[in-house]
Amino acid sequence: MNGKREKISALVIAYNEIGYIEQCIDSVAFADEIIVVDSYSSDGTYEYLKNHPKVKVLQHPFINFTHQKSFALKQANNDWVLFLDADETVSKKLQKEIIETVNNDTDYAAFWFYRKFMFERRPLHFSGWQTDKNYRLFRKSKAQFSDKKIVHETLDVDGKSGVFQEKLTHYCYKNFKDYKSKMLKYGRLKAKEDFYREKRFNFLSLLFKPLWKFFNHYVIRLGFLDGKKGVIICYLNALSDLERYRELKKLEKKNELAYYLVMP
Repeated sequence: MNGKREKISALVIAYNEIGYIEQCIDSVAFADEIIVVDSYSSDGTYEYLKNHPKVKVLQHPFINFTHQKSFALKQANNDWVLFLDADETVSKKLQKEIIETVNNDTDYAAFWFYRKFMFERRPLHFSGWQTDKNYRLFRKSKAQFSDKKIVHETLDVDGKSGVFQEKLTHYCYKNFKDYKSKMLKYGRLKAKEDFYREKRFNFLSLLFKPLWKFFNHYVIRLGFLDGKKGVIICYLNALSDLERYRELKKLEKKNELAYYLVMP
């Protein structure tokens, strides 16, 4: 330990997360600053954050996840950044590991966090999520969000990466309607990403990719061991892939129509 205490900025992006954002903010109260970028919530999220004494909240229009997180990152005043989603929480043990790590002269530039997925208020043990990990703690001076992805954003890190022992808790599934909406949104954003990369739509992908996603998560990744929860999660994850290819087809049709309209 170097004797000098390193400061941490906790960053969150949020949209209509009332009922979950409260526990997220409570779990990062140890940070030296908490900044939330809100995408014009309509459920009381913004009002809650605005009245919170430890939170600085900014409203910023949502274009895609990478754009929103890059904007939030620019607001941080400290080099060490802890970046959470609004439905994630940091346990006491993970808080301790974070504080000890940043104050221990680490030569790592960023850290992966494994996540414990919660189906409503109960853990989801399989269904493809058991090996999921994300960058959540990193040095602002050594990392930036890649502009190559607009969903499931990727961090480009200049330096070594470590892995934390304690898991982040992720309340991914609040209810069927909410998770379905989230998966459809991810699918549409993924289609835009494919379109910008000039990936072409084909019917084989539309037919087989969602089926493969369900089979992979439910059978190979042991989703059946999660019982009814596994069926629901694997189905909705597969639905996201179906929406991805349906949306890609729509984008291509719009592009073709626009081309013909501007032809002399």
